[in-house]
Order: sequence, then C-alpha cells, then structure tokens
Amino acid sequence: MKNKLGEISLKDKIVKAYISHLLENGYKPNSIFEFCKKMKISEADFYEEFTSFSAIEQQVWKGFFTNALVQAKSEEVYDNYTVREKLLSFYYTWLEILKANRSFILRNFDQIKRPLCLHKNDEFTEFKHVFYDFANELLMEARETREVEQRAIPQIMERYPDIFWAKTMYILEFWVFDSSKSFEKSDTLIEKSVNTVFDLLARSPLDSLLDLGKFIFNNRK
Repeated sequence: MKNKLGEISLKDKIVKAYISHLLENGYKPNSIFEFCKKMKISEADFYEEFTSFSAIEQQVWKGFFTNALVQAKSEEVYDNYTVREKLLSFYYTWLEILKANRSFILRNFDQIKRPLCLHKNDEFTEFKHVFYDFANELLMEARETREVEQRAIPQIMERYPDIFWAKTMYILEFWVFDSSKSFEKSDTLIEKSVNTVFDLLARSPLDSLLDLGKFIFNNRK
C-alpha cells in the first residue's frame, strides 16, 4: 500500500522482498538478520511490522483476500448484486489474484497440510479471520433478503461461516492442482459450489414441513 506521497510502505516492501527471495532462491531466508541486511533495514524496523517470517506469509494470504474484496466491491454493479452474486464476484476476483501469484503459492504449497478444509494451517490464520468477517456480513444480508433461511436452531446457523470457509479451502486446493485451460474447471467449481451452498441454506420443503409440525404441536388439544 502506498502512502499519501505515493511511496510503498515498509510493510509492503518487506512482503515483496520476502516473496522475491523465496522465488529466486527456493527457500526461506536463513535468518531475520540476514534478510534485513540484504534489505538494508534494521531488525528493529522489521520487528515493527512483523514478528517472524510466518507472520509475513499470513500477511500475504490476507493480502490476497483483501485485494480481491476491494476489487470486487469497486465494481459499479456490486451493490446491486444478490448475496449469491457478491460471493461469486469475490471468488472470481480472488482467483485472478491467485493466478498472478501462482509461483509463490506453488512454492509454498508442499509445506501446507492437506486437505486444507480439515487442517489448521498457520499461513491462513489472518486470512481466515477477515474471511469470517466477510462471510458473516454476507450471511446477515442474506437473512434480510431471505436468500438464507432463518432457522429455529441457532447452533446450526452459527456454523454457516464454517461452511463458507471449507468451500474456500476446497476451491483453493482444487485450483492448485487444476491443469485445465485458463483454469476453466476451477471457475466451474466456484459456480457450482456457491449455487449448492445457497440452495442448501435457502428455504426448502423441509422448512415448510418443520413449520407445519411446529404449528400442529403448538395448537394441539
């Protein structure tokens, strides 16, 4: 991110230098001291922004998300989208950002525990935090528009963001191994995944049956 004078922040310089080191050398810097010496910054300056190399990687994944969301929301038609369309817009934009950083992602992917949706990976800690904020925002809107049914058991609805996150991890892992032209299969997966999730969370005949049962129970003699 640039400041008011158009200069890149130290945080972004560190991230850029870290990614360049990984891609050029094929391994992480041996130490923060060595990394700072190459960047010509002090260790104190480094620790003002990050506590470790792991923290840089968390920032990278968070950055992929925030950049995609900012770009998606900047579309003139975004505010007129349904919630389903907003999520689709985010995923398609996110995939474009991932494509632009595929070399870095592939370089690090062997170190990430898979399947992604079943493991906790430190790299995704910050990404997961901001994604859940986004998912809860979408779900709140979806309940207002009735794209998602307000169900009687709160514990079930509390798990909805987990469903969105699991889908996100599945899409990422699928894309990494996608060999189709222009990653067309990943685009198809996004469309089918989002539609399936919203079809499951929307009102269904089962909801009508439960409403009927509740009515009969409350009005029994």
